[in-house]
Amino acid sequence: MVVRRRRALGQHWLVSERYLERIAAAADFGPEDTVIEVGPGTGNLTRRLLRRASRLVAVELDEALAEALPARLGDPANLVVVAGDVLRMPPAELLSLAGGGPPYVVVGNLPFSVGTAVVRHFLRAQPPPRWLVVTLQREVAEAIAAAPGRMTFLSVEMQLLARPQLLFIVPPGAFRPPPRVHSGVVRLDVREEPAVALDDVDAFLETVKAGFAAPRKQLRNSLAIGLSLPPQEAAEIIALAGLDAERRPGSLNLEEWARLHAAVAARHASVRT
Repeated sequence: MVVRRRRALGQHWLVSERYLERIAAAADFGPEDTVIEVGPGTGNLTRRLLRRASRLVAVELDEALAEALPARLGDPANLVVVAGDVLRMPPAELLSLAGGGPPYVVVGNLPFSVGTAVVRHFLRAQPPPRWLVVTLQREVAEAIAAAPGRMTFLSVEMQLLARPQLLFIVPPGAFRPPPRVHSGVVRLDVREEPAVALDDVDAFLETVKAGFAAPRKQLRNSLAIGLSLPPQEAAEIIALAGLDAERRPGSLNLEEWARLHAAVAARHASVRT
């Protein structure tokens, strides 16, 4: 069967045996796990995962590829192929199609345009996976795993819910057709609870987003922009959190963001009263 690439879907198929084997090795699931593979494409990685998976659900947006995949792989009994948009599918629904349930894990070479959204979809899902091993654009993968000093909003969001590790970089030549940029394979071990104690994860992330409104500026000015406050008032909130207003947003760790969020919440409460 001739496989035609749909450019609108951002299809770049990983064909390098070396990197396919490295990703498969990093996906150290057990017989109790259901494997959800996002974007199996032509099945190059799927074939390797099926050697060890008790149950594998492959979710493919391209209907033609989804229809052809079982026959391409020899109609294995442990494979269920679902044609559709994974962002519209609750994991519980996918697990039921495979006749299984938690625990489950997620593996995939994700299109750059939706990679972050797919990771976020599973991290916020109920039930969440034990871990994800995914290929993303290099800059995104590096941001997810960044240490304080180089952190972004994405770093804080992902590290709040998971323990990420950048495993290795994949060059463009490992794909057909080759993308214009390098990729990074990242593993995210999902936390049972957020990394810091919070009453409201979404409210916390709103504070972090406000703090990164102008990430190259000092925290005082960035937070002022994000919260639509005068810089002096933003500085007072930062001082209440015990932080230096002249720091850059990317230098804060998760505990410091939690302190800043508590100070912002206290300020909002005082304004309401």
